[in-house]
Amino acid sequence: MPKGKGKIILMGSGELTATMVEVHKSLITQLPGSQQAAFLDTPAGFQLNVDQISSKAVEYFRKNVQHSLAVSSFKSKSEDSDFDSENAFRTLRDSSYILIGPGSPTYAVSQWKKSPVPDIFDRCINGGGCLVAASAAALTVGRFTLPVYEIYKVGQELHWIEGIDILGNFGFNLIVIPHWNNAEGGNHDTRFCFMGKPRFDKLITLLPEPVPVFGLDEHTACIMNLETDEAEVKGIGSVTLRTSDREITFKSGDRFPLKILRGETADSEWKPDAEASLPPAGVTEADSDSFWNRIHALEDHFNSGLANHDARQAANALLELDRSIWQAQSDLEAEESVTEARDTFRNLIVLLGTELAASPKNEAECLTPLIEGLLELRQNFRANKQWSEADAIRNVLQQVNVAVEDNKSGSRWQFVSESEESAEH
Repeated sequence: MPKGKGKIILMGSGELTATMVEVHKSLITQLPGSQQAAFLDTPAGFQLNVDQISSKAVEYFRKNVQHSLAVSSFKSKSEDSDFDSENAFRTLRDSSYILIGPGSPTYAVSQWKKSPVPDIFDRCINGGGCLVAASAAALTVGRFTLPVYEIYKVGQELHWIEGIDILGNFGFNLIVIPHWNNAEGGNHDTRFCFMGKPRFDKLITLLPEPVPVFGLDEHTACIMNLETDEAEVKGIGSVTLRTSDREITFKSGDRFPLKILRGETADSEWKPDAEASLPPAGVTEADSDSFWNRIHALEDHFNSGLANHDARQAANALLELDRSIWQAQSDLEAEESVTEARDTFRNLIVLLGTELAASPKNEAECLTPLIEGLLELRQNFRANKQWSEADAIRNVLQQVNVAVEDNKSGSRWQFVSESEESAEH
């Protein structure tokens, strides 16, 4: 079993959102040698908007990650020309950071099988690179793949298909399920990648052999570092390892040995950091038995996050509140309680909007009163011919990229970028 030098990153969703910007940045900066990144469009290759999805990924990397992103376009092995396919494979081979995301997992598997793509993935990982499989793509890399569209949208009988099993090449016998905590159904259960608990439980019984399930919450990533043999959870949710006889959850910020995912050690040997294992503020096991106590606890958790400018805590509280409301409907909670909980949810969204509206819109709006106050003090020094004191204020402002220009009527200032500052010198 090759150990591998690189990383496999599994994301439950949000691969092109603000949640994952720092994850992408950190991973790319750690790459050895070439840091070329590529987006593989195969999972959405059948969609009419596939090129728009690729363009969105490229723009996201340019604007947010501040790194270029090449597009490896392998839409269809039957319709793409040999030249286009080979060009796509060459782009992948030259990249040490490969991102694959939205679309249909079963379509992606059908296109990649009997193609060079799985081997390219292996070579990237073994060479110290990163394979980032998010959302639909995350479903493809394990032992079996869940046909989400076919079951949830088309109504086919429950079934599995063989995955490309990239994880199996590194000793992981797993089924990967993104959107583990999905709540889009509103009045019906869409957890476990839109399957819902009753349907997902039945799907597990249909597996030809017992295989552990690795569930990824939305806007959550699990970074599997094969060189250090350790995994780390990033984002606003959790990841869950479910076997036939136990379930273990790793929260954001947790680190744990990969041998747990390989089934080489009992999960009882892993102990989370004390801080990471704490429940949300105000939430206790006793509270979890009471719907309304839980709603109040999550409301307190949201308010605490807002007061402390902890965006992850506030967002996580809202997501959990939303999940708790639709779960209460499934559990036939009293209608008036559910209605009141919805009102609480809406009020918190309004509160979040109000807080954002009151916040400075940009750096200039936030710092203008301070800068103008310093310039007024500097003008007093200049009037009193206290030149060294006036120069000291100007130097301090220059150190934070604020350029001051004196004229007969007073002083003007503006922000300058670091590149402009360097060019002036």
